Amino acid sequence: MKYKLEWEFKAKGIETILFSSDFLDGEHALQAGEELERSGKAGEINFIDEIGTSWSMKEMRKLLAEVEEEPHDLTVYFDGGFDRESNKAGLGAIIYFKQGKKKYRLRANELFEDLETNNEAEYAALYFALTILDEMGVRNMSCEFKGDSQVVLKQLEGEWPCYEETLNRWLDRIENKIKNLGLYPKYNPVGRKENKEADKLATQALQGKFINSKMQIL
Repeated sequence: MKYKLEWEFKAKGIETILFSSDFLDGEHALQAGEELERSGKAGEINFIDEIGTSWSMKEMRKLLAEVEEEPHDLTVYFDGGFDRESNKAGLGAIIYFKQGKKKYRLRANELFEDLETNNEAEYAALYFALTILDEMGVRNMSCEFKGDSQVVLKQLEGEWPCYEETLNRWLDRIENKIKNLGLYPKYNPVGRKENKEADKLATQALQGKFINSKMQIL
């Protein structure tokens, strides 16, 4: 989750001025707030998250202390590969996240049977990523989803209509899962080059090579 600061600036001879920052990650937002507080020139300081909830300085410190040990700052890459001859799909997911002061990358894939199209495989890959977030204990977090399927991401945003009954069922499953996890999703279509690692995982699943790994990254 990202936060912006709103604070009052008080100076002799002028009216109180209200300032607002850009959105920052929680750690940097709190650091900026503490520096403003130390300056003695800021009145009331509030932190506003991406869904409009307001937090005081005291509440922000407590919130970040609680969030610190949970997976947060989540970015999910997903991809689905479809084999028309077998109607099987390889699903690939990569999840970048922070926990404590450390950053991690989780990679996983899976084979899924009895699908009909490549678009359905893409939906299944995103749902697979959501099941991993569920297993990680992710709750009530903002999360960015990146994939090279504009169809999936634009339909989830509601920008493109979905007329296929099969895909609508996947849409419902994904939206219900997101709601149950309390996620605040952002959808960001990317090119195949940026999504090549998730694509490789999907291909490996079709080849019978299964991966489930977590590693710390710099």
